[in-house]
Amino acid sequence: MKNMETMKRLVFTFLMGSLLFFAASSAVAQSGAVAEFTETEHDFGDVREEEGPITHTFEFVNKGNAPMVISSVKASCGCTTPGWSQEPVLPGEKGFVKAQYNPANRPGSFRKSLTVTSNSSAGATSYLYIKGNVTPKPRTPADDYPSKLGNTRFKYRSMNFGVITTEKPITKEFEVYNDSDAAITFKENIEAPAHIKVSYDPLILEPKKVGKVVVTYDAKEKARFGYNSDNVKLFTDEAESGEKLLYVLATIEEYFPPMTDAEKAKAARLSFQEVTHDFGRIQQSASVSFDFAYTNTGKSPLNIRDTRTNCGCTVSTVSKEDLKPGETGILSVTFDPKGRKGTQQKTITIFSNDPTASAQTLTVKAYVE
Repeated sequence: MKNMETMKRLVFTFLMGSLLFFAASSAVAQSGAVAEFTETEHDFGDVREEEGPITHTFEFVNKGNAPMVISSVKASCGCTTPGWSQEPVLPGEKGFVKAQYNPANRPGSFRKSLTVTSNSSAGATSYLYIKGNVTPKPRTPADDYPSKLGNTRFKYRSMNFGVITTEKPITKEFEVYNDSDAAITFKENIEAPAHIKVSYDPLILEPKKVGKVVVTYDAKEKARFGYNSDNVKLFTDEAESGEKLLYVLATIEEYFPPMTDAEKAKAARLSFQEVTHDFGRIQQSASVSFDFAYTNTGKSPLNIRDTRTNCGCTVSTVSKEDLKPGETGILSVTFDPKGRKGTQQKTITIFSNDPTASAQTLTVKAYVE
């Protein structure tokens, strides 16, 4: 009997000790600031892009016994702007973390995170999430043809041919949209250089319709290698803004017909002893020059077609345009640092009849004090 009573007292003592232990543990766990969010993820569902930024506020209660301080909230994307309680949140009081998402140009599903840094005893860092699906706004002519000239719209004001060769004229079509409520007639008088020809399809463009400006570019007639930009003026019967200034862009390379390995071995070859020169530290007051030596290491006559610099501050001249096999010439480069400061890097492109490398680039560097 006594043993039974002793056993009961031991069990009772153990149970009371356990309860006191868990109570103490719970009290310790709640010491300090403790943020309890009502939710950690929010689903916006379907979001219409044209309606602009959307916002959601995550609320929390400070369940601890010390003021809650949020030091920072960082979003996982520049499309999301965070906000949060700037003042300490007292025990038992409510605070917030806000997320604003901008759906502009972001069609499709998304899920973004917010990293919350605070003095919470439950963990200095916590994470919140927003998600949803952006339905794209209906496209308008202004979206598809953003460049507006009078009542006509173009995708771009520049009509870019990219890289073309001197083999034959290239024709490209560029879309034009009539943004008015009346038909527009394109006039046949066009101001363009001789190597560019322009026509229209159709000549009379009905309201809210798409037509084509047909441009033909003759690189051989242009006779200037490398990057080129030309102005072209088109004319319509519009009462206002009937004159349209556009730009035609092209990078021209020389055309070489297909060659066998034996033919390539017999061709001209342009070789430079150096392709880079560093002038080091220089003053703005004086120009600096350097001579690049080049040699025809091929087995046929070499012709230097042209040289182009990427800056008006750099001038290049060649001592010889035509070189027999084994002959050497000098390409002199002068850099004028006036009005410039700090690190400078300029390029000179040399065009020749070397079929394996018809365009080669040299570089000069300097630090202008």
